[in-house]
Amino acid sequence: MEVHSHTHTARKKWHHYFWEFFMLFLAVTLGFFVENQREHYIEHQREKQYIRSLIADLKVDNQALDTHIDNITRQLSMMDSMIVLLNNPDLIVKNSGQLYYLGRVSPRFGTLSINNRTFEQLKNSGNFRLIRNLNTSDKIMAYYDKLQQIRQVEGIYDSEFNEYKRVAAKVFEPAVFREMEQNDGSIARASTNPSLQTNNLGLLKELANFAIYMNGSRRGLLTFEKSFQKTATELITYLEDEYHLE
Repeated sequence: MEVHSHTHTARKKWHHYFWEFFMLFLAVTLGFFVENQREHYIEHQREKQYIRSLIADLKVDNQALDTHIDNITRQLSMMDSMIVLLNNPDLIVKNSGQLYYLGRVSPRFGTLSINNRTFEQLKNSGNFRLIRNLNTSDKIMAYYDKLQQIRQVEGIYDSEFNEYKRVAAKVFEPAVFREMEQNDGSIARASTNPSLQTNNLGLLKELANFAIYMNGSRRGLLTFEKSFQKTATELITYLEDEYHLE
């Protein structure tokens, strides 16, 4: 009869279990830490990409503002000249060609075009959270909030322009306006001094009044746009310094 011996596995001591648990805990913790750092790095890179794109938009805005401010300044001067003629009917006979030109060209006005593509992406995608510095996000929001002031004055100008056109239709001959139109869309000065539809002093004064209102709105726009441009320049400098961008 054979006798079988039984092999007994030695029971691990408690500190072996402790070290196994500790090593497992350490591995999980380090893995979580590494993954968290990786996500943090990725989000920081995305933040910098948005900021670079935003700076590019602001630089485009600055160029658009340069052009728009120059146009407003030039048209202010032109409309001032038209107001002088309208307020001095004796000058109109020998300068009606100039009045036709100023009456057609000086009121022309294009709204300010702003490139807010990146800003809209940040808002609509919920990625504004990537901008961790509250001061930075506040500065960005404040810049685009200023645009609303400009849009409000543009709306006022449009209303005044509609009234101007209503009166201008009673003062200027439409056939002369048509003759001034060029094939490329530009407006040429009349080569002669064509007659107006009317020399009614009341209508001429009414047209001058609306021209004065429009120029007042333009001067307001000029102030707002210069302030807007200053804010854009300051924001570009701030973002480049804050994110260490060249």
